[in-house]
Amino acid sequence: MVFGWGKKKQVDEPVERKTVNQNISLSEVPKIIDDLSKLRESQTLSEIKHLRNNTAPLIDDLMKIGIVLEKDNLNIDDIDKHLAIIVVRGKQQVIDILKKDVKTLMQVSKIDDAKKLDYFLTQLLKKVGDVLGRQTRVIHIFAKKYANQLTDNLKIMNENSDNISKLLKHYGSTQSTFNEITEMLNKIESLKTELNDKTKRNVEILGNLKSFEENKITLQTSLDEIHSSKNYKKYVDLENKLTEFTNQKLKIKSEIDTQFTKISRPLGRYAYGSSLDKEQSGILSTLVDDPFNALLSENYDTIIIILENMRKGISSGSISVKDTEKTLSQLTETEESLDSFIKKVSDYSNIFNSMKNELSELKPKNLTSLENEFSKNTASENDSHLKSKTILSEIDEINLKIPELISKIEGKLRIFSNSKYVISRS
Repeated sequence: MVFGWGKKKQVDEPVERKTVNQNISLSEVPKIIDDLSKLRESQTLSEIKHLRNNTAPLIDDLMKIGIVLEKDNLNIDDIDKHLAIIVVRGKQQVIDILKKDVKTLMQVSKIDDAKKLDYFLTQLLKKVGDVLGRQTRVIHIFAKKYANQLTDNLKIMNENSDNISKLLKHYGSTQSTFNEITEMLNKIESLKTELNDKTKRNVEILGNLKSFEENKITLQTSLDEIHSSKNYKKYVDLENKLTEFTNQKLKIKSEIDTQFTKISRPLGRYAYGSSLDKEQSGILSTLVDDPFNALLSENYDTIIIILENMRKGISSGSISVKDTEKTLSQLTETEESLDSFIKKVSDYSNIFNSMKNELSELKPKNLTSLENEFSKNTASENDSHLKSKTILSEIDEINLKIPELISKIEGKLRIFSNSKYVISRS
C-alpha cells in the first residue's frame, strides 16, 4: 500500500499568442538571444523562488511533526505486545527520516541553486515516501492525527517539486535551443568567411585565366608565323618523307626476323648455356631479342663465331634439335645472308641518320620551346577553367546554406516571442 498524496495539478493550456512581424538584421540576433535568455532565467528563478517559499513552511511542519511524534507513545500500552513492537519500530523509522533527512531549504539566487534545490526535494520526497509507504498502516491506524497533516503537506510538496523540475527542464530546453541558434550563427559566420575567401580566390583565378588567354594569342601568333615560313614547309615535307622512309625498316626487320626465327631455338639454347666475354654476350643477347639491332658491320666477325660455335654444338649434340641436317642447313643459309642483311641495315641507317640531321637543321630553333609553352599554357588555362567552375559551384552551395540556416533561426526564435522575426542577411 502506497502512502499517496493525491493527483498532480493540471497544467493550463497555453494561450494562443498574437503574431507581430519584426524585421531585424542577422547581427542583432545575438543580443536578442541574450535578452531572451536572461528573461527566461529571471522568470524561471522567480517562479522557483515562489515554489521554494511555499515549500519551506511545509518542511518546517515535517520537522515539527518529527519532534512531536517522538514524544507521543501512541498509546501502545493498550495494544498487543507483539503489535506494539511493530508500531514502535515503524514509528522510529518515520521519526528518523523526519529528523535526519528533512532540513531547512536552501535559498535560490541562481540556476545552480535551483538545480540543487530540485535534487534535494526529489531525493527527500522519495525517501519520505518510501518510509511512509512501508509504515502506512502504522501511521493511518495508530498515528491518525499525523496522517492527514503528512498527506496534505507531502501532496503540496510533491506538486511543488514536480513544478520545479518542469521549470528547470523547460529552462534547460530553451537554453539548448539558444545554444543551437548560437551554433547556427557561428556556422553562418564561418560560411561567410569561406564565401569571401572563395570569391577572392575566384577573382584571382579569373585574373590568371585572362593572362593565359592573352598569352595563348601571343604564342599562337608566333607559331602561325613559323608555320607560314618556307623553311617550315621544307621541314614538314622532310618530316613526312622520314616517316614514310621508316616503313622500310619494318620490311628489312621482317626479312631478318623471318630468317633468324628458323634458328631461334638453338640460338636461345646456345645463349643459355654458353660462356662468352661481355662483348660477345651482349651481341648474342641482341641477336636473340632483336637481330636487326645486332647486324652491324663491326659485329660481323663475332656473329660468325657465334653461329659457328652453334654449328659445333649442334653437330656434337650439346645443343639438341629435332632435325640436325635441317637446322645446320638453316644455319648455313643465315650465315650466307649476313652480308646482305648488314648492308641493308647499314644503308637504311645511313639514309635515316642523314635525313634526321637534315631535319634537325631545318627545324626552327624556337619551335619546340613555343610548342611546349603553348601546351603548358593550354593546360593551365583548362585547369583554371575547371577550378573556377568548382569554386562557383561551392559558392552557390554556400549561398543556399546561409538562407536555410537563417530560416531555422527564425523558426526557433518564434518559440520564445510574440514577434515573428524576419532576419535580413546583412
